[in-house]
Amino acid sequence: MTTKNVPTGQTTVNPFLTDWHTPHQTPPFTQIKHEHFIPAIDATLIEAREEVDLIISNTAQPTFQNTIVALEVCGEKLERVTSVLFNLNSAETDDTIQAITREVSPKLSEFSNYISLNEQLFGKVKAVYAQKENLDLTPENLQLLEKKYLGFVRSGANLEGEAKKRYAEITTEISQLSLKFGENILAETNGFQLHIINQNDLAGLPDSEVEEAAQTANSKEKEGWLFTLQGPSFTGFMKYADNQNLREQMYRAYTSRGFRQNDKNNEEIIRKIVNLKLEKANLLGFKTHADYVLAERMAENPQKVNEFLQQLHAASRPAARREFNEVQEFALSLGLKEPLQRWDWSYYSEKLKNASYGFDEQQVKPYFQLEKVRNGVFDLATRLYDLTFHENKEIPVYHPDATAYEVYDGDGSFISILYLDFFPREGKSGGAWMNDLRPESKVNGRLIRPIITIVCNFTKPTETKPSLLTFNEVTTLLHEFGHALHGMLANTTYPSQSGTNVYRDFVELPSQVMENWATQKEWLDLFAVHYMTGEKIPAELVQKLIDAENFQAGYACERQLSFGFNDMAWHSITEPMKSDIVEFERAAIAPTELFAPVEGSCISTAFSHIFAGGYASGYYGYKWAEVLDADAFSLFKANGIFDKTTATSFRKNILEKGGTEHPMKLYKAFRGQEPSIDPLLERSGLKK
Repeated sequence: MTTKNVPTGQTTVNPFLTDWHTPHQTPPFTQIKHEHFIPAIDATLIEAREEVDLIISNTAQPTFQNTIVALEVCGEKLERVTSVLFNLNSAETDDTIQAITREVSPKLSEFSNYISLNEQLFGKVKAVYAQKENLDLTPENLQLLEKKYLGFVRSGANLEGEAKKRYAEITTEISQLSLKFGENILAETNGFQLHIINQNDLAGLPDSEVEEAAQTANSKEKEGWLFTLQGPSFTGFMKYADNQNLREQMYRAYTSRGFRQNDKNNEEIIRKIVNLKLEKANLLGFKTHADYVLAERMAENPQKVNEFLQQLHAASRPAARREFNEVQEFALSLGLKEPLQRWDWSYYSEKLKNASYGFDEQQVKPYFQLEKVRNGVFDLATRLYDLTFHENKEIPVYHPDATAYEVYDGDGSFISILYLDFFPREGKSGGAWMNDLRPESKVNGRLIRPIITIVCNFTKPTETKPSLLTFNEVTTLLHEFGHALHGMLANTTYPSQSGTNVYRDFVELPSQVMENWATQKEWLDLFAVHYMTGEKIPAELVQKLIDAENFQAGYACERQLSFGFNDMAWHSITEPMKSDIVEFERAAIAPTELFAPVEGSCISTAFSHIFAGGYASGYYGYKWAEVLDADAFSLFKANGIFDKTTATSFRKNILEKGGTEHPMKLYKAFRGQEPSIDPLLERSGLKK
């Protein structure tokens, strides 16, 4: 993306304030510069506020159309600017983008509060809501009305005086603190490098990892090899490096992010965030932030979430303890002289998996060339949903690594734009995610098709090898592509109900169900060929992959549950948090722990999902969705993994519907019954 500031005295047309003449009205990234964001946001904020004021000043009787629908489309031009800004702040940021985001965040919070705390506007919404039984609304329209009304109530519309003023202050401060939390983690991640000069320190590392580290060092004009805390580099080093001291150094660097005594420390930010969330929940009449959040989730309340986490904990704990002991005994047999440490786990687990199943992740990587995996995922979408994907190089992209595709339905109609952005870089946050730059909608008969992004941090190609994915990276791509399908196949009237705009503990179903295809030989045989010989992935290797699928399933479940317990603890406080961050965290995750604590390490200070993302009181949703996805995929397995009837039902009842109906109703329409936990326990090998 071209983001250099224009020389003094030179002016340009602000692309955000003009029509976009790009293919499918995609963002004109090559024209967008840093200097455009703030003027565009200021101008569109004024316009959005005028749109709100028109609703308020309308002297006609409040109706669904002139109040609820009118409110739904308010700020469309503002959204066009902010969607680009916040996507860039995650995928291609720099100091200036971060500063811009910090500057505009309070303005956006103020506008949000101008709507949600506006007594006149709420009065009109309330008037429409009061007559909902007499309006003959479709289920989709009724859902929109109820969500709008409840959105006002949950955003403080019923508050008065000082309470309403304080609510506005809280929401603004939380927004700013969350941004700062994320900026600190990105800086801490980019701020560490393990610089290796001695070739002996590379022992155990595969050639591909070594070559990538050499390439990284060369890009920094350094001799030797550089390893970083970015996903592929960190994960590979921890899994394969023989040098225990260096593994420990990498581990401590990774788990101390946001916890070191420097200006990137997130401890006080956490205290402020959870205390402000508690205060906000109390203002709205809820005991805790978790009570506030879960009132709008499938789980409904903290008690159900905690019971669910405990149920999985009881099922996984015996297996996790057994697996831990197996790895420790195996490590001792290989010469480990001391108790197993956290920085030893990935290393010895990988060796035990190889010894137990003859499976080494390096064996499958040659069959998972990124481009072929991508095409395999595209082909899967074709087989299931009749979609086709065509790269369009005329569509501007925000970074040379990104590619843009036009997506078409089986009848040839245009469905969506899909951006793919696969490789790590310093301006990109860690992890993987899907986002929309524009949601689907059909308000007032005006069809708008979505613009979707998938952003990952996969293994880069080197001078001698293409990008070869680990099995985990393959499942990650399937996961994010599932989210993308949810966005691309949306078929709703209103953008606030489109695609992934569903309950947080339902949103992971479309993504996690896609992961099931990763171990299906019938699908792997379609694309998984050796990048050098063209040989199809051998049947015995696929079988090893399947056999190893549930390797250490108990430990993996406990690890995921530890994040869920931690999240629920932070957001279930009933008094302002004053205690030590680490002591609080350790107490929360103690039931799941198998290792002794590591001094100087902290999960929470880098837990971006709950402190800089949307998963506060919602991290349990990943496991909740595993129950849904295992149950859902059992129907595909029964009918055939490419069965069009099953896929069409999943598309029509889940992917297209978005948030237009309660998720349990949608799920039962697809499955014919409520989900059972049994398929998950069976799939994981945890069922007694």
